[in-house]
Amino acid sequence: MTEFDYIIVGAGTAGCVLAARLSEDPAARVLLLEAGGAERTRAMTMPDAWPDLLGSAADWADVTSAQADAGPVPYPRGRALGGSGAINAMAHIRGHQAVYDGWAAAGAPGWGFADLLPYFRRSEHAEGRDPSVRGTTGPVQVAAVPGPDRHPVAVAFAQALLQIGCPASDDLSGSGQDGVAWADLAIAGGRRVSPADAYLAPAMGRPNLTVSPGCLVTGLQVRDDRCTGVSYLRDGTLAQARASEEVIVCAGAVGSPHLLLLSGIGPARQLRDLGIDLAADLPSVGRNFQDHPVVLACYATPEPLPRSRYNHGEMYAALRSPLAGACPDLHLFPILLPAAPAGRQPPDAGYALAASVVAPDSRGTVQLAAADPQMAPVINPGFLRDGRDTDRLEAGLVLIRQATACLAFFSQIRAAEAHPRPDVTTGARLRAWIRGTVGSYWHPAGTCRMGPDIDPDAVVDPQLRVRGITGLRVADASVMPVIPNAPLNATVLAIAEKAASLITGRD
Repeated sequence: MTEFDYIIVGAGTAGCVLAARLSEDPAARVLLLEAGGAERTRAMTMPDAWPDLLGSAADWADVTSAQADAGPVPYPRGRALGGSGAINAMAHIRGHQAVYDGWAAAGAPGWGFADLLPYFRRSEHAEGRDPSVRGTTGPVQVAAVPGPDRHPVAVAFAQALLQIGCPASDDLSGSGQDGVAWADLAIAGGRRVSPADAYLAPAMGRPNLTVSPGCLVTGLQVRDDRCTGVSYLRDGTLAQARASEEVIVCAGAVGSPHLLLLSGIGPARQLRDLGIDLAADLPSVGRNFQDHPVVLACYATPEPLPRSRYNHGEMYAALRSPLAGACPDLHLFPILLPAAPAGRQPPDAGYALAASVVAPDSRGTVQLAAADPQMAPVINPGFLRDGRDTDRLEAGLVLIRQATACLAFFSQIRAAEAHPRPDVTTGARLRAWIRGTVGSYWHPAGTCRMGPDIDPDAVVDPQLRVRGITGLRVADASVMPVIPNAPLNATVLAIAEKAASLITGRD
């Protein structure tokens, strides 16, 4: 048994931020526990190698339950220092301001865009962007792909979208949050800038910070409605650590509800049926699961294309389907590699163009498969449960086909549609393709939703404190009431920066 002031569970994006910020106080003893290893491989460093990390030791390599008509969907999550920020595609894009204002309006005061802006700016170093809304001195250095380095397919796709009438944006994280853009990527000097690189590495020498990789947290210790510490496995041996102040769970939108449920914090009936002693009856732990579903149009080229030196994506278009509300609900982007949905044969040479619903109406769950902490939870994003999300993906595929048919694209890129094939043109056939091949953008959120004390569906309050348990907070993508319409890493950085301020009382 060892004692610390703060114990942080999970060294992903949020955990790295909190470990660095809390340990700035030399009197605060901080323990950071991570199930994955500390190794930083070449694939974690070189931006174009990130696909090699999928299914590696740095990935939990989960699989969802069956989704729509597509069957189970691969579901990678980071298992390393830096978490998913060490294996993702490095996109650094904020959600639309209206998303965060909606959080505040729905009962999370202090979480509107103006409230979060200082924390967004604190986390990033975005050279050449508007300094009134973008950070210039933060730890995470980000930039768009320079013009001379841009991949020809990404350039042609951007030009074609503009030609068919889509708007342009200079910065999706700035004032123009609709349109076709060369988005910021967490890449500097030709290398990935992970949260472990930006936040944790500079703090590792502090004597008050203990970083322990290879430690699987198996449960939260709760006594008299207070979280007093954690139990964990290290090299097959069970150990415990005690927290005199707080335990902060930063295990992500899959890992955080999984740990709470294992610890008796969740729906009473489900937990009792699994033989787990109840610590707090919170029916919504693991519910409100949101992710961005993706569908691909895949193209074969006569010859291999040049390799992207960046993230095999480079540009993103935030667009509005006919069902859009206050913000864009579609992302269109290239995958600059031969690609195909699971179970389909990718072309020998080529690329894919992806459509993703980034403001989904569907909801899913994370549930326990068993009371064994070493058994993966049941992950069900609920893709396409709401038919409006299928409508949006259909609209996205139609836009992709319009773009690839126009002169701005066709004159530059010669390719044949391999999937879903040019003869798949009717609405019914296109929707069948969508339902049969839907995948994930890998952006899980919402499973420990933030809300006011009077909201029975809230898991944490606006201070990120778990309802009914003192000394316990959750700070990661799971607290998001509604998923942002963008990749999540930039928002998780801001959530963690704000969490550090809430805990320490320092702005």
